[in-house]
Amino acid sequence: MQTKFRNLLAALAVAASFALPAFAATPVNVNKADAATIAKSLDGIGQSKAQAIVAWREAHGPFKRIEDLAQVKGIGKSTLERNHDAIRFSGDLPPPKAEEPAKKKAGSRQAKAAQES
Repeated sequence: MQTKFRNLLAALAVAASFALPAFAATPVNVNKADAATIAKSLDGIGQSKAQAIVAWREAHGPFKRIEDLAQVKGIGKSTLERNHDAIRFSGDLPPPKAEEPAKKKAGSRQAKAAQES
C-alpha cells in the first residue's frame, strides 16, 4: 500500500513540475504598474521586492533596460531571466495575437464558384 502511495505522490510531483510553466509571469509594464500588480505578475517577485522596484523607479526615473532592474536590491540575474518575456518598459501591453482565419479548401463549392465567375 505504501508503495502505491509513493508512486502516486511521485506522479503528482512530476505532473506539478510540468504545470509550473503554466503559472509563469504575466506581462507587466514596470514603469507604470503599482507594487501589487508587479508582485502578482512576475514570478519570484513578492510584495517587498515589488515595493523596492516602485521605490527605485520613483527615486531614479523609469527603467529603460532589463539590466536596470538588477540595480534594485533583491533582484538578481536569474529573476530577470525567468521574467524576461513578461517585463515591459513603455506603452500598453501588446494585444493578444489574432488567429489566422481558416483557409477555404480548394475543392469547396465557394472556391469553385469564385473560379467560375
